[in-house]
Amino acid sequence: MTTIADVARHAGVSVATVSHVMNHT
Repeated sequence: MTTIADVARHAGVSVATVSHVMNHT
């Protein structure tokens, strides 16, 4: 199971950025 933290680390961005993008897709 992939968490936002895993995605953030893989993408090289902050957790806040990932959350923001996911919430606005």
